[in-house]
Amino acid sequence: MKAAEAGGPAERARADVRLTRAYADYVVDLHRPRADAALFVADPAAAPAPPTRAAVLADLAKAPDLAGQLAASRRMNPVYEDLRRALQAHRALWSGLPQAGVPTGPTLTQGAEGPRVAALRRRLGLPGHGPYDPVLAEAVREFQASHGLPQTGEADAQTIGALNRGFAHDEQLILANLERARALPADPGRRFLVVDVGAARLALYENGHVADSMRVVVGKPAQPTPALAGMVRYAVFEPYWNVPEDLARTGVAAHVLSEGVGYLERQRMELLSDWSDDAHVIAPSEVDWPAVAAGRRSLRVRQLPGPGNMMGQVKLMFPNPYGVYLHDTPAKELFGKAQRNFSSGCVRLEDAPRLARRLLGPAAPAIASGGVPEQRVDLAEPVPVYILYLTAAPGSWGVEFRPDVYGRDPALVAALARPSAPSVRTAAAPADPQLIQTRR
Repeated sequence: MKAAEAGGPAERARADVRLTRAYADYVVDLHRPRADAALFVADPAAAPAPPTRAAVLADLAKAPDLAGQLAASRRMNPVYEDLRRALQAHRALWSGLPQAGVPTGPTLTQGAEGPRVAALRRRLGLPGHGPYDPVLAEAVREFQASHGLPQTGEADAQTIGALNRGFAHDEQLILANLERARALPADPGRRFLVVDVGAARLALYENGHVADSMRVVVGKPAQPTPALAGMVRYAVFEPYWNVPEDLARTGVAAHVLSEGVGYLERQRMELLSDWSDDAHVIAPSEVDWPAVAAGRRSLRVRQLPGPGNMMGQVKLMFPNPYGVYLHDTPAKELFGKAQRNFSSGCVRLEDAPRLARRLLGPAAPAIASGGVPEQRVDLAEPVPVYILYLTAAPGSWGVEFRPDVYGRDPALVAALARPSAPSVRTAAAPADPQLIQTRR
C-alpha cells in the first residue's frame, strides 16, 4: 500500500486489483465451510451455491452504496451471528484469566485450604491466599455453567479437567462450531427450521428471530442423526410406522414365536408382501416366522395409525437419502431427560402437532386419532430445515459447551488446524441410503 501511495498510476492500479481480488476471495471464503463441517445438501433449494468471485465483484460494481454492499457481503445467518457474539462474550469472561494448571486430586469443596485451593483461586482470577470460600464457589459455579458442567460450585475432576484444558481449547471448539454454523446460507429465508442435535432442540426462525422452539429426541451414538439441509415439503397425518427390518427380526418375530400371532393384534401391526407401493396385506400364517427370526427371510411389518403408533399423529417430510424426518412420538417421557439420544436417526418432536399447525396454517387438518391413515398435506411454501451438530452454542455465560456424544469434534478441530483443508459446500452423500420408512 505504501508503494502504491508513493507510486504512479500503474502502481496504484496494481494495488487496486490486488485489493479487489483479496476482497472477493474473503467474501467467497466467508460463506463457504470447510469440507469437514459442511452439511449434506439433500435439496438444493435449501442451500444455494456460495458466491463466486465473479458474482461478488459484479454485485460490488452495480451497488449504489459501496459501504452498504461491503456490510451486506459480510452478513451471515442468525445461528452464526449469535455464536460469533457468544465467542466475544466468552473471550471477555475467560481469556484474560491466568491459564496456569490446577493440580488434580480429590474434589475441592467449601472450607478446603492448601496449595490446590490457592492454584484454583489464581486460575479463576481471585487472590491466591484464602480458603475455598463462597466467593470461590460462585466463581467455580459460573465456570461450570459456561462449560456445560453440573453447577455444584465444587471443583471435581471434571471441572478441574476443563479448567486445565484452558481457553485455547475452548476457542478451538467454538471456532469449529462456527464452521458448522457457516454451512447455513447467509440468508436462509423468511422462515426456516434448525435442529440443534447437540442440544436436542428444534427452533423455528421467522424474520431472523426464534419464533418457536421445542425439545427433540435425536439419534443414539450408534445411529447418529446426520448433518444435512433439506426442505420440509409436506406433512403426513395419521402415519403408519414401517418397522425397521432388524426390529422385525429381533423384536416382532421373536415375540410372535414366544407369544403367538395375538402379539400382532395387540400391537396393532399388519404384515405386507414387500416394500413396494402396491404391496398387499398378508396373513400371519403365510410367514415362515423361524426364518424371519433367523434372518433368512425379509419381512415388512407396519404399525397401524392411532394410539401407541411410534410415529405419533404426524410426521414432517423433507426428502433425503438418509430416510430421516421429523415426527411425533408417544414416548413423551424421553423429553424430560437431559441427554436425549435415543432415536435411530430421525428427530422426534416434543409437540409435532403444534409445529405442523405453524408450518401448514389453515391447511392443517384437525388431528383426531383413528382418522384416515396417511393423509398427505403439502406446505403452501416449503420450509428449509437445517440439522446441525453444535457442541458449543450461545448461552447465558457467553458460550455453552455440550458433550460431544458423536465424537466429531477432534477430527474437525484437527482439520481446521490444517491450512490446506479444502472449502466446499456439500458433504458426501451417504454410502448406503436407507428406505425412508425405516427410520424413527
